[in-house]
Amino acid sequence: MLRAPCQTAAVASRAGAAPRRAWLPGALLALALLGIAPAGPAAAQGIAVAEAALRAPDDGEGGALLDAQFDFELPAVLEDAVNRGIALYFVIDFELYRTRWYWFDRKLVGTALTYRLTYSPLTRQYRLARGTLAQPFDTLAEALATLRRVRSWKVVDPGVLHRGEDYRAQTRMRLDISQLPKPFQVDALTNRDWNLASEWRPVPVPPELLR
Repeated sequence: MLRAPCQTAAVASRAGAAPRRAWLPGALLALALLGIAPAGPAAAQGIAVAEAALRAPDDGEGGALLDAQFDFELPAVLEDAVNRGIALYFVIDFELYRTRWYWFDRKLVGTALTYRLTYSPLTRQYRLARGTLAQPFDTLAEALATLRRVRSWKVVDPGVLHRGEDYRAQTRMRLDISQLPKPFQVDALTNRDWNLASEWRPVPVPPELLR
């Protein structure tokens, strides 16, 4: 017996939804065992890009370094998570485009800097890691103060910026929820405090960087 198209679509939709819902109870149970209850929708506190500027490297070899200052407070749910051993990954994105009036702007640079914020109950210290480099802090406030400030990040290699061309650049900071454990990714669907991010902030390209 042939099903009507709408009936077939409804059956397929229910069949596909079941596997997706199957792991939700386990994820919510994991949250409960950690003592972190899923929260309802809340106002996101967000991240503000207070300052962002490009400058030439001190060695005079060309290219550009980014200095930036981000302003934000860690929401209570994120502070609770990191204190319970959950690693938080913060990403700073930078993009550089060559503007073209006759076509879409051409993307020249797309790079990211990732920080990993963790807490060790054994040493009672917070750690902020960037690649293989890690720095310990006695308090969360000290770790966040360092996280909010970026200095001398090389974002543009020599030979990219040229005189006679127009450029635009932008940067932002965000919490990478894709690197959270699955239960917390579920909570991020309903709790905006987990979706901590800034808007893209334009960064002027100084003429002295063009060669």
